[in-house]
Amino acid sequence: MIALKQQSYIGGNWVTPGGKPFSSQNPRTGETVATYTSSGVQEVEQALNAANAAYQQYRLLDKNAIAKFLNTIADEIEALGDQLLETADKETGLGIPRLTGERARTCGQIRAFAQLVAEGQWLQASIDTAIPDRQPLPKPDIRRMLRPIGPVVVFGASNFPFAFGTVGGDTASALAAGNPVVVKGHSFHPATSELFCHAVDKAIQSCGMPKGIFSLLLGNGHDMGAALVKHPFTQAVGFTGSLKGGRTFMDLAAARENPIPVYTEMGSINPVFILEDALKTKAESIAAGLSASVCLGTGQFCTSPGIAVTLKNPGFEKMLKEKFDEKPRGVLLHSRIGSAFSEAISEVVKHPNVGWLNFTPMGDNILMPPNVVFKTSATAFLADPKLSGEIFGPAILLVVCDDMNQMLAVAKNLSGNLTATIHATDADSADAAQLLSLLDQKVGRIVYNGFPTGVEVCPSQQHGGPYPATSNAFSTSVGTDAITRFVRFVAFQGTPNNLLPDALKNENPYGIYRKVNGKLTRDAV
Repeated sequence: MIALKQQSYIGGNWVTPGGKPFSSQNPRTGETVATYTSSGVQEVEQALNAANAAYQQYRLLDKNAIAKFLNTIADEIEALGDQLLETADKETGLGIPRLTGERARTCGQIRAFAQLVAEGQWLQASIDTAIPDRQPLPKPDIRRMLRPIGPVVVFGASNFPFAFGTVGGDTASALAAGNPVVVKGHSFHPATSELFCHAVDKAIQSCGMPKGIFSLLLGNGHDMGAALVKHPFTQAVGFTGSLKGGRTFMDLAAARENPIPVYTEMGSINPVFILEDALKTKAESIAAGLSASVCLGTGQFCTSPGIAVTLKNPGFEKMLKEKFDEKPRGVLLHSRIGSAFSEAISEVVKHPNVGWLNFTPMGDNILMPPNVVFKTSATAFLADPKLSGEIFGPAILLVVCDDMNQMLAVAKNLSGNLTATIHATDADSADAAQLLSLLDQKVGRIVYNGFPTGVEVCPSQQHGGPYPATSNAFSTSVGTDAITRFVRFVAFQGTPNNLLPDALKNENPYGIYRKVNGKLTRDAV
């Protein structure tokens, strides 16, 4: 059992910042879980100075040393045992079963990055050998590979305190690429963040890593976040949260003297389209699956469906209402989400063209809201952009279309999303083809006859999408390709073999496939 220090962690040292105190609360009971003091500009300066100094060593480490470090982090997280699960459950209300699965996912993705690094193939080594006698000009020897970019700032998310938290995918991918990381832990689960930090600290010590490669700053003010993004040593930012927060960081980063990339995940309504024959033949199973997907985790998944687009079918509406009513009320993560959900529901209810199919009072506790099914027409939906806004929580808007052309118009009118789902049978193939052609321009992942919640962590996964879902539709925050966010290509021209990185040396000490004069080979040059 680890005794919580209730401090931030900077470059290998536990420190008590001089800012205002703040506390985490149990969302079920309202009881205080842990109290910390906020980090500020001074701690930001210390953390990024330590990170920049450590970068000069860490970026040059052997791939096997970094892989061992990552595997050790995963081992140390698991060694935290029930204390991690119980602490996170108190701070988030997510429940031990959900958190147990999320811990497995988190450690699995860390180990996946460790394996990726150990194999070395991700470096994309490419070699074009010299042709000294080429006419009219000699061809130089040019070799290229991916290299780390420098200190990365990560903002932990509230809805996935493990997988997108202190040592989640953003942190793991940045460390795997050879970059130090400074994490701004989420203010609603600081004790959980601290426990993860203890795991990293133990891994740093046992693996002999530069201490400045990881820092955890805890606090609840906006000034610290802005200072982290604007600091000259920060070279990239990873953020999962609201559109307002993500857009703020994007603008701050763009206004810097040297602008940097900000990889944000900011919100998505994840539309579900139910085509005509599927609605006739599979209405009950779709209603059951849709309600389970929307209400999973009290609707606090970034891939939770926010709208369902169908043709008119009173039977399906009745089934959907019943399935939602069968689901027990869940617990929202914290008061900020509770207030936002309550306000969003109040605004939708005022809309003259929206009905609440399963009306039930919100109740006094905003952290335990009802599961909500709204209904509107496609005509009303297309006429009012506000209806396409995200409601973060257990709510869905049923958009009823007159015909397939109107359904296609809804798809065409959508902004960027993480996912879109199509439910169809073979009889719907022609309509599904038209819909697919539109949706692959709007989203990062298309789900066919399934539901978008439950994001598989694998190399082929794409967890990203066009703005405003994310700031960069080309990247993913899930899967091993997430590493490419925190690297850049460097080419070496005419460089002596003994001065080249190992991945580019003639003898190919890594034994990896490299593109040599346009052909993939593991042979020496």
